[in-house]
Amino acid sequence: MKKKSLISLLLIIAMLVMSACGNSDDSSAKDGEKKESGGSEEATIEFWTMQLKPTFTDYIEGVIADFEKENPNIKVKWLDVPAADLSQKILTAVSSDSAPDVVNLNPTFASQLADLDALVNMDEAVAEEDQKKYVQGAWEANQINGTTFAIPWYLSTEVSLNNKAIYEEAGLDPEKDIPVTYEDAKKVAKTVKEETGKYGYFPSLDLSLVLQHMVKMGADLTNEDGTKAAFNTDAGLKAFEYFTELYQDDLIPREALTGDQRSTIDMYQAGQVATFMGSQFISQIKENAPDIYENTLPSTGITGESGKKTISVQNIVVPEQTESKEAAVKFALFLTNAENQLEFSKLTPILPSAVEALEDPYFTEAGEDAEPVDLVRIQSAAQLDESELLIKPMDNYDELRQAMYDAISEAMLGNMSPQEALDQAEAAWNEILSK
Repeated sequence: MKKKSLISLLLIIAMLVMSACGNSDDSSAKDGEKKESGGSEEATIEFWTMQLKPTFTDYIEGVIADFEKENPNIKVKWLDVPAADLSQKILTAVSSDSAPDVVNLNPTFASQLADLDALVNMDEAVAEEDQKKYVQGAWEANQINGTTFAIPWYLSTEVSLNNKAIYEEAGLDPEKDIPVTYEDAKKVAKTVKEETGKYGYFPSLDLSLVLQHMVKMGADLTNEDGTKAAFNTDAGLKAFEYFTELYQDDLIPREALTGDQRSTIDMYQAGQVATFMGSQFISQIKENAPDIYENTLPSTGITGESGKKTISVQNIVVPEQTESKEAAVKFALFLTNAENQLEFSKLTPILPSAVEALEDPYFTEAGEDAEPVDLVRIQSAAQLDESELLIKPMDNYDELRQAMYDAISEAMLGNMSPQEALDQAEAAWNEILSK
């Protein structure tokens, strides 16, 4: 599809949601205020984040104040947008030629804008020496067709949380029997269920997690050029069979299929699950279930034959429409520098994408009085070098993800054999990829 027709489609989509989103006073306020920000000329740039107020208001406002002090010719206007509204709001802004100058987006959605040439090429806008200041896997997570469309901001890797008390109740050694692979997890699930009636393992299949499980188990999702499905293989079948067996034998909760990721934390906090991958919830566990928290032992993320581990990335993009590209990129680099990222990481359980920040003892040394939250942080940081974005940006991603989920659901519910379900997924993917 040509660029012009894609832009037209984007405009139609945005017009359909315009009435729901409304016109932002913050967006229109910048009209006429922005100027080319070369040299010492003044510029006002608009910065959008995703649901950071009020928790991180002081931090973001502090970063902006520091930036404006160093760059008195540049003013930053900050707008925080609810996560559920951001996609529609940015679509509306781009299609009406009123895009903000700097935006916090995830790679999946940002890649859709990049595919429309709607984002600044960071390979060209950011000096090579500055590019090397970021974790390589995080920088590469923001690439499509060989072009980098964003600067990585904060990260996370997948760490397992394990309830030592349940392991001990099941006669298992929490220091030795915590699972590292999917096969380990199946063994733990069987033992815990037989000995305690609880669930030893809770693998969520929400959102992109089915795809991530399959990649970790060794399946390629598409061929090299992304035009055909490539997962109808022994590895793909093994993944479908694995989850079908666990589900039908009641070795994982029903919510693994029917619930969202909140279900995992709820059951873990209730003391009904021995192991799940949800380290992002460690602070909530500390607050809501202190007894469970005290018994929590973090461990490496579970993987399969591929040995792959996943990284999640939040990034910063600069829309191509900006009239203050130099100022916008300068602010994006300032926001994501090592000093600011280190400060941000100490406010919430995330990892910085700046290599220098990761060298701080905060991410490498546990200390004698280390709590589970400290151990999660150190384990997560230790995995960065071997973690990658498992699900690369793809066109029609939501359709592809849903088609895979629908197919594996049919197998797990017993409506199809795993092979029949895999065949269904392959046919659906090939149809979607041919668009």
